[in-house]
Amino acid sequence: MEHNRLKPRALYEEVAELLRGRIFSRELAPGDWVDELKIATELEISRTPLREAIKVLATEGLITMKMRRGAYVTEVNDKDLRDVFHLMAVLEADAAATVAQTATDEQLEELNALHHQLEKSTKDRVKFFTINEAFHVKLLEVANNRWRDQMVADLRKVMKLNRAQSLLKAGRIEESLAEHSAIMAALKKRDAVAAQTAMRAHIESGQEAAA
Repeated sequence: MEHNRLKPRALYEEVAELLRGRIFSRELAPGDWVDELKIATELEISRTPLREAIKVLATEGLITMKMRRGAYVTEVNDKDLRDVFHLMAVLEADAAATVAQTATDEQLEELNALHHQLEKSTKDRVKFFTINEAFHVKLLEVANNRWRDQMVADLRKVMKLNRAQSLLKAGRIEESLAEHSAIMAALKKRDAVAAQTAMRAHIESGQEAAA
C-alpha cells in the first residue's frame, strides 16, 4: 500500500552524512571554518538543507557554532577527551557486564567471530579500527539499551575527531588486541565483574593512547 512505503531520506540528512564523512577523514579538520556558500555551490543545493545538516552535526558535537563567525569543526581539547572517555568507560563497561550475564550462546559467537577478524587485521590500521568499532557496536546491540546506544554513538563521533591518531602510536594495536582478548575471555566465562573491569581498562588505555 502507498502509505506503507518508506519515505526517501531527507536532503539535509544526506548532506549531514557527507559532511560527517569529510570531518572524520580530516578533509574538514578540527578548527576549520565551514564555508556554507562554497559547499552549497559545490553540492548544487540551497543553503537551507545545508544549515539543517550543520544543526544536526552541532547537536552531535562535531560542529561548533560561534557567534557572528559561523560554523567550525569542533576542536577537542584535553578536558573534552577526559570527559568523553570517562563516560565511555562507564557506559561500555556496564554494557559488557550486561552481555556477560544475558547474551545467548549465538550472540557470544558473533562477538567471538568479530574478535577473530580483529586478530587477523593487526597489519592494517584502517581495517583494525573498523572491526574494533564493529565489535563495540555489536556488544552494545547485545546489551540492548537504546538510550545507552544513542549516548555512546554521540560520544564516539566526538572521539573520532581524535581517535584515529591513537592507533598510530607504537604498540597500540597490539595492546588493544590484548585488551579485547581479556574482554572476550570474560564474556565467555559469563563473568560480569571481569568483563566490566576489562572493558573499563580497554577504554582507559585508549584514553592514554589518545593523550
